[in-house]
Parts: sequence; structure tokens; C-alpha cells
Amino acid sequence: MKERWIEIAADADEKQEAFFERAMSGEGISFESEEAKAAFRERRSLIKDVVQMKKVPKRIPICPSAGSFPLEYAGVTWKEAMYNHETIFTAYEKYQNDFGSDTSNNGGEIVSGRTLEILGLKLGPWAGQGLPDDKGYQYVEEAFLKADEYQDLIDDPTGWFLNVYFPRIFSGLEGFTDFPIAPLIHEIPVIPVLTIPFAVAPLASSIERLLEASKDSLAWSEVIDRIVESQIGKGYPILEGGFTKAPFDVLGDTLRGTKEIMMDLFRRPGEVLEACERLTPIMIKAGVKLCVESKNPVCFIPLHKGADGFISDEQFRTFYWPTLRKLVIGLINQGVVPLLFAEGGYNSRLKIISDLPRGRVIWHFDRTDMKQAKETVGQNSCIMGNVPVSLLHAGTPDSIKQYCRGLIDVAGKDGGYIFSTGAGMESSNPENVKVMIDFAKAYGVYG
Repeated sequence: MKERWIEIAADADEKQEAFFERAMSGEGISFESEEAKAAFRERRSLIKDVVQMKKVPKRIPICPSAGSFPLEYAGVTWKEAMYNHETIFTAYEKYQNDFGSDTSNNGGEIVSGRTLEILGLKLGPWAGQGLPDDKGYQYVEEAFLKADEYQDLIDDPTGWFLNVYFPRIFSGLEGFTDFPIAPLIHEIPVIPVLTIPFAVAPLASSIERLLEASKDSLAWSEVIDRIVESQIGKGYPILEGGFTKAPFDVLGDTLRGTKEIMMDLFRRPGEVLEACERLTPIMIKAGVKLCVESKNPVCFIPLHKGADGFISDEQFRTFYWPTLRKLVIGLINQGVVPLLFAEGGYNSRLKIISDLPRGRVIWHFDRTDMKQAKETVGQNSCIMGNVPVSLLHAGTPDSIKQYCRGLIDVAGKDGGYIFSTGAGMESSNPENVKVMIDFAKAYGVYG
């Protein structure tokens, strides 16, 4: 049997082109004016051109990663934003209106604190609930997947998440331990037996909690949707339409935790590899689904445990890259453009991760040497980044211009580059952010 997600599908080009065309059409969008509609299409076209690498665009797209900087700029605390969602709209509108980059940020990382409270989240504290009002949220690692449960996860990932993981990370969903094994539902005599748990405690009370949380989440999502509609209506697209994760990071982040996953590489390497393979199709489907729903082909993938020094090159080649590459190819075959955020430095990984087809992927680099990145990954893939947040915090206007000029000269040569920060712009000086964006707009023009 031929292994899946090793090669590019014959219709991948056609699907990507159709996805971009849907994204650029503006179908169903209420634009403020014909000028705004034209600006939207132009900005979408810039992204398309730098991704596909078939021609040099008119100019470099300017797409800094805002993070929660819009909250700071508007004087809104994380707690206010998480419990009064209208402040998210106000803050991100003000940011985009005042700075005017080529793509907008929707504020989707500012989640509802009320939803987390209803569900009883145990993954860590958040603003006003264990953290100061001006701090977002923080993960406290724990091995929610026990060492002897790998096979349970491999055998039935969805069942394990429903019956085991959710009750462990949400106190309000402890009743999900009684969630029935769904495949048996096709036998008529079994149907009553399988439906009874939904009507009695503790599963019934957990479902009530879930319904309550969903109503709060809907109110939050309406605000996020209004941000998207407002910014697109003014001509500013959202860069990312979907989200997924590297299979190894799914394991290492909030299932096993950093310490345990590192020991697993030595103690149970076979189970780690099998679990990563089992999670791969699930993460492909998750990314594609969100991109289809948003009509935006770009899928954001934060890479947490693949950076230089985190694991060895041999471990990266063995445990991290194979299923990440399959994830990327699986997305590409559905017309999706993976945007891989390489947090930290990826200097020792550049040759490895260059093994991808041309014109399909965006690599967002944080602290990677951009000259090396351009000479390796940048020959096949669009690269993005990496203005340091420290420079935006403490630099002078002249030092910012000097850094941005050098970055554009190296990474932006002959196209295939999106100008951006290395990470979110938290704690940045607003004047420095303005200098960065204005300079990049003026300097990043071809021809």
C-alpha cells in the first residue's frame, strides 16, 4: 500500500489556485468602497505572488505579527479583553486604523475567560485567575497522557480525548468519562443503552456545562467575526484562515509535557513515532476544515519543540520532521498553504526543512539567520520575519530603519518574502512600530 502524504497530488496546483481565487474574490463581503475592494484584492495578490514564487510582486507585503500589542496600544488589559469582548474589537480596530499594515490581526488569541471558567480549565492560569490583569494565560505542564496510555491514544484518538483527556483538563467535563463508544451505535438494539448516559449525571451535567460554555463562546466569536468583517471591508485581509499543529507538538505540549516527551524519546521511541503517525491525518483534517470555513488558504502552524538545541538533529529527523512534512504535504494536497512559525532559532534545521516543493509554503522565522534561510529554505518556499521585538521595545528610529533595510535587502531579494516581526509585538514602543511599518512600505518596493 502506497504511503500517504509523501508526494504532491496531481491536482494540488488546481486546488491551490481555486482556493486563492475564492480568497481574493471578496464574495459575500460588504466593502466600504470600490477602492477598498481593489485594495483587498491587491493585498491578497501580493500574498499569492510571494507564496507561489512565480513572479516578483510589485512590493513586499508588510505583515507584522501583532500579538497582544493592540491591547497595550489601546490601554486595554488582558482581563478586560477576556471578560468584555467588545474591548477586543475596539483595540484591534484602533491598531489597524493607526498602523495600516497589509494584513489585519483578528484578535482570536484573546479567548473568553468566562468560557474557561465554565469548563474549569486546568491547563494553567489566565488574566485575573491566577495571573495579573495585564498578563494573558500560561500553560502549566503536566503529563495528562500517562506513559502506559500511548496505545489507548493510538487505538482510538477521538475516544481517548473524549473519555480521558477532556475530563482531566476540564473539571466541568469530568462526566465525559461515561461518553459511549460511538461505533456501536449502528446496532439498533444497542442504541438505547448508548444514549442513556446523556440523560443522567455525571455526563448530563457535563453536557449542560458544555452548552453554557458554547453560548459564551458564540458571543466571543461574534466579536472576532466583526473584526474580520470590518477589516476586510476596509481592504485589509486576514493573513491566516486556519490552524493546526505538528503531531510531535500535540504530544509534547499538553499531553505528555516537555520533560516526559524528552524521556519518551529514549524510553518508548516506538510509541512516540506511532502516536505521531496516528495524529497526522487528524491534524491535516483540522487545518483544512478551518481554512475552508474561513475561505482563506493560509494555515498557521506554530512549531514549539523543533528549535535548535531542543532536540538533536538526529532526533529532529527521526521524531519531528517526518510527520510534520506529511502534515504539510497533506495540507498542500487540499490547496492549503501551510504557514510554519519556527519559534526560536532553526539554523541547524534549514537544510532538513528545505525538502518541500516550490511555491507551496510560508516559513515564518523568529531568530533564524535570514541570509542562511534565504539561501536554503528560501529557494523553494516563501520566508517571513524576523524583526526582533527587543528592537521595537528599546531601539531608536535609525537602528530600526537600518535593521529593516538589511533584512529587506537579504530576505526580500527577488521576491518570496513577507516582511514581519520575529514574534508578537508585546511591549513594543508604538513610535517604533510606526517607524518599522512606514519604512518597510517605502523601502520594500521592487523595480
